[in-house]
Amino acid sequence: MKKMMYGLFFGDSITYGEYDGIFGGWVDILKRYALQKYNEGSNELILFNLGIGGETTEGLLKRMPHEMAARNAADGNIIFIGYGANDLAVKEGNYIVNPEQFKINILTAIQLTKQYTQDIYLVSILPISKNIDGIEVASGKLRSSDEVLIYNQILENIAAENSLHYIDFHSAFLDDKEVLLSADGVHPNEKGYGMMAEIVIPIIENYL
Repeated sequence: MKKMMYGLFFGDSITYGEYDGIFGGWVDILKRYALQKYNEGSNELILFNLGIGGETTEGLLKRMPHEMAARNAADGNIIFIGYGANDLAVKEGNYIVNPEQFKINILTAIQLTKQYTQDIYLVSILPISKNIDGIEVASGKLRSSDEVLIYNQILENIAAENSLHYIDFHSAFLDDKEVLLSADGVHPNEKGYGMMAEIVIPIIENYL
């Protein structure tokens, strides 16, 4: 008998797929891939894109228990958590969510998630374009490559210490970031989102 599992992708606008007018972002590419595999006879894996533009880990903790309770598959769940690009931004001289609080929030999210599954994937923050590195943009936010490394190290350490999976998109993007990022220097373009999906497809296949 076929299984039916859920995959929940929590995150910000990069999870949502903003700035990808062709494919809808990496999660939507994965949704189509999983559906194609199901139509070919694989187990059913229903993927939910729960990305919200501009969200930080503070927003995640407010909605996560409700989102997971509403989407709890009897055959199991996979949870992806992709945050930090907004948390690490500095606005009016202060972090939106400072590194210490970011760590606490991610650890809290993991504890909430473990009520539903042990299959938890932490997603790294992408590099930013040199054009906006350390520069305040129109939104009033300032991001720097140094902060990206600090927050990613927090995520990587948490993954290692809690036996979780870590998806290192940052390293995959780094050398070609100016080709893979959109004009705003933060979000991937279609090529970047496509590469993200290619990295995660082998993970998805483990559940099909």
